[in-house]
Amino acid sequence: MLDKLEAIKVRYDSIQEQMNDPSVMRDMKNYIKLNKDYKELEPIMQAFEVYKSILSNIDHAKEIIHNEKDEEFRSMAKEEFNTLSAEKDKLEEDIRMMLIPADPEDGKNAVIEIRAGTGGDEASIFAGDLYRMYSKYAESKRWKLELVDFTEGTMGGFKEIIFNIMGDNVYGLMKYESGVHRVQRVPQTETQGRVHTSAATVAVLPEADEFDVEIKQSDVRKDTFCSSGPGGQSVNTTYSAIRLTHVPSGIVVSCQDEKSQIKNFEKAMKVLRTRLYELEHQKYLDEISKKRKTMVSTGDRSAKIRTYNYAQSRVTDHRINMNLYNLPVVMDGEVQPLIDALQLAENAERLKEAGSN
Repeated sequence: MLDKLEAIKVRYDSIQEQMNDPSVMRDMKNYIKLNKDYKELEPIMQAFEVYKSILSNIDHAKEIIHNEKDEEFRSMAKEEFNTLSAEKDKLEEDIRMMLIPADPEDGKNAVIEIRAGTGGDEASIFAGDLYRMYSKYAESKRWKLELVDFTEGTMGGFKEIIFNIMGDNVYGLMKYESGVHRVQRVPQTETQGRVHTSAATVAVLPEADEFDVEIKQSDVRKDTFCSSGPGGQSVNTTYSAIRLTHVPSGIVVSCQDEKSQIKNFEKAMKVLRTRLYELEHQKYLDEISKKRKTMVSTGDRSAKIRTYNYAQSRVTDHRINMNLYNLPVVMDGEVQPLIDALQLAENAERLKEAGSN
C-alpha cells in the first residue's frame, strides 16, 4: 500500500506543479481537469500523511517496549501501541476504499427525469409525489433545484417532469434513484377503496458541461412557442418557451420554465448536452455491470428498484432487500438511509472486484 501511496504522491505533486505553471493556466480545459484531479487526490494525500504519522508512532512505541527498562513506561507504550494498531487497521481500510477508482461522474450535477408509467392518473400523481420527495431531499442537502420542463397530469402531479439539481456530489448520491418506482395504495381517483399498483420511471443523468460534449450550432434547430405552465398572463402570451432538435441524433428537448427565452435556451442546451453525453455514459455503465453487480440502474429503465406500500407504511428497496417502515418520512425527503445502504452495498462489491483483480 505504501508503494501505491508514494506513487500517487508523485502524481499529486506533479499536478500541483502544473497548476502553478502560467502556460497551463492559459489552457482552461486542461486546467479544469487538473484542478478536478487535484481535488480528488487531496483526501487520499491527507489520509497518507496521517498514516505515515501513525506508522512512525508505532515504530517509536515498539522501540520503547523492546528497550525501555522502566515497567510503567513500557506499559504505557504497549497501551499506545494497541491504540495505534487499531487506528492503523481502520485507516488502511479507509485508504483501500479511497484507492478504488471512483465513478468519474460522481462529482457532477444531475439532470433528473420522472415519467408517469402504468396506472393512468394515479401514476401522474405518484410522479408528483416523487418530485416533491426529491425536492425536499435536495433542500435538506442545500442543493439548488432548477425546473426545466413538465407536462401536468389531468388529476394533478406530472405526466413528465425534468429538473436539474446542482451541488456537491449530486450525481454520486442521486444515481441510485434511477429505475422504476412502484406505489401500492388506494388512489385519490378511486371511489371504491381498492388498492392499486402504479409506477413512475426515474432517470438520473450526470450533467454534461461544454467540455464534455461539443455541439455544433448548425446541428441544432431552434423553435419557440408559448409556455403553458404557471407564471401569469405574460408566460402564456410570449414566445419564451424553447424546443431544440439535435438533427444528427433526433433528440428533442423543450424548456418552458423561465419567462426569458435566453434562460430557457441555456437550460435546454444543458439537457441536450446531457442526453448526448448519456449515450457515451451508457457504455461505461454497461461495462461496470459486466464486471460486478451494481446498485446503480444500468440503463434498463424497466428495472423495478423500489416499492412504496401505503397500507403497511413500508418502503422496500428490491436491490438490497431493505425495508423501512416509515413511508411518510421517506416521502417527505428522508431518502438518505436508503442511499447510505445502497452505497455500502456498492462499495462492498467494488472491494470484492478490486480483490479479484
